[in-house]
Amino acid sequence: MKKIFITSLLFFGFLFNIQGQNSNGFGLKAGINYNANGKYFESINANSENPDRNVGFHIGAFGKVGDKIFFKPEIVYTKTKSDYDSDDFTMQKLDAPLLVGVKFLNYFNAFGGPSLQYILDTEFDGVAISEVEKDFTVGLNFGFGVSFNTIGIDLRYERGFTENEATFVSNNGLNVSRIDTRPDQLILSLSILL
Repeated sequence: MKKIFITSLLFFGFLFNIQGQNSNGFGLKAGINYNANGKYFESINANSENPDRNVGFHIGAFGKVGDKIFFKPEIVYTKTKSDYDSDDFTMQKLDAPLLVGVKFLNYFNAFGGPSLQYILDTEFDGVAISEVEKDFTVGLNFGFGVSFNTIGIDLRYERGFTENEATFVSNNGLNVSRIDTRPDQLILSLSILL
């Protein structure tokens, strides 16, 4: 796992070097996430009276190579929050989407690709969960964006492929619950190409 993220960092160093050689480059991004961790549409219906219950955030950096057809790797810290039976499930993770996209009509773009995810921490209703099956998972990102010079806005959907559950034992030790930790979220981002 550490090798993958070290390789990603080296790749970003390579992209920073490319930036001085052409119009491609790197940038920063941040935004909000609406998350459901495994049951997205059920979560929307259940939280219709309190829609901010599942809102999280992300912040990170990206590289961009290409113009009409582009490659855009990202490294992003994400904190999500989900509702499970009126309790909160929070997760902190590092995401590394590897996106390929196409620009059209001068301002718009569509993109998609795999997302490598490394879970840093999970917590259910104030109790840290240590029994997540896999720290490293793979998912898919796809979406649309609009760019004006160096400023961009994109909306994407992320879904985890790897089935990944966390086991939670209640305070009395009698009830064992399982939580699906796969991301299932809408992500709205604002980015700036430096």
